[in-house]
Amino acid sequence: MYELSKPQLKWLRKESHQHKPIFQMGKNGLTEAFYEQVDEALEKRELVKISLLQNTSEELEETANRLSQALEANIVQTIGSTIVLYRRSHNKKNRKISEEVRRAR
Repeated sequence: MYELSKPQLKWLRKESHQHKPIFQMGKNGLTEAFYEQVDEALEKRELVKISLLQNTSEELEETANRLSQALEANIVQTIGSTIVLYRRSHNKKNRKISEEVRRAR
């Protein structure tokens, strides 16, 4: 995880607007399997949206912080019941978004 500048965060928020949440967190909360799935998605997509359902007992900010620390990802935004995370892919072929982020400095 590295520090993102304001223009980079702004670009990521704008980019995430067109994405739909690919994960929904329900009553099971943060499980090991959930961490693994989000980790794999971050590696492939770099930008991931997570929606917390009404039946979850997890708090939005706390969940975002726990995911961010465990997955070494940046929190782009928490809004409503949605978390947006970003992490640069280790695989060069998956670095489409990170190349744009680098230019947004």
